[in-house]
Amino acid sequence: MQYLKKLTFILGLLLAPVLTQAAVQPAAAPATTTVATTGARDIVQEIINVIGLKPRFELRPADIDNAAAVIYNGQRYILYNEEFLAAINNAVHTDWGGVSILAHEIGHHLNGHTLRGGGSNVADELEADEFSGFVLRKLGANLADAQAAINLLSEENNSSTHPGKSYRLAAISKGWRNANDQLLASAKSPQPDSRAIVSRPAQRAPQQTVQHVSLDSRQVLTRVNFNAAPDEQFYLTKSMQLVHLTEEGVQVIGKLNETGDSDYPYYFETEYQPLFVTASGVVVDHQGERVGYFS
Repeated sequence: MQYLKKLTFILGLLLAPVLTQAAVQPAAAPATTTVATTGARDIVQEIINVIGLKPRFELRPADIDNAAAVIYNGQRYILYNEEFLAAINNAVHTDWGGVSILAHEIGHHLNGHTLRGGGSNVADELEADEFSGFVLRKLGANLADAQAAINLLSEENNSSTHPGKSYRLAAISKGWRNANDQLLASAKSPQPDSRAIVSRPAQRAPQQTVQHVSLDSRQVLTRVNFNAAPDEQFYLTKSMQLVHLTEEGVQVIGKLNETGDSDYPYYFETEYQPLFVTASGVVVDHQGERVGYFS
């Protein structure tokens, strides 16, 4: 593990790698500092309460660059540098910065990333970012606050271990919006019956069907052209839905959301990898390759 070596903390902050997921380690437990951890423990407990799971890991301040989810001798740890978290909060002018970093590392553990070993990779980092966005919305953060730390720390371009800034902001946005949709649906729904469960005969689950809707030309904002399917008809509606016009009807295949990134201000949230949209209406994939355009 690489330890923090700095002339000043801000120099170390600028040079430090962004949010690392460490591989499984075989030896002794990590050395820790003696500074009180009450605040961080309270934050972790709030995160655990939100997702309804037991904290099967130990939180420790440690002499590391930033924060990491690791395993030592079969025990899970969340390690963090207290000065690093404080500097992030000061830089983004909100305590949500440190919360999002801890939530990101907890996401690595709860998604099973640390069990596989091998260190950080792009897919795992995006999954942990999405978890962080989801948790912060549940805790009450707005989207800008949920994205603040990653917006400050992330590199613009992809690396072998971490995705570029626009992809990370989009992943946080996806998690945040999923949580927001849940909260809105819960607020509109009637309160559930609090009486005890009554046994009923098992019922077959209904088969899932593709969502089809009708399409009026007045609902269409623009046509979306994809290089891989030039003869197919795709449209963006005024409700920000990406739809595919087929012989069977109009199929909803995605939704346009904001990323908070100036170069790629929008992205299509689909069941596949997200597609990003530039300010001029060019559609690119997660590798930055042009795959379509608005017309």
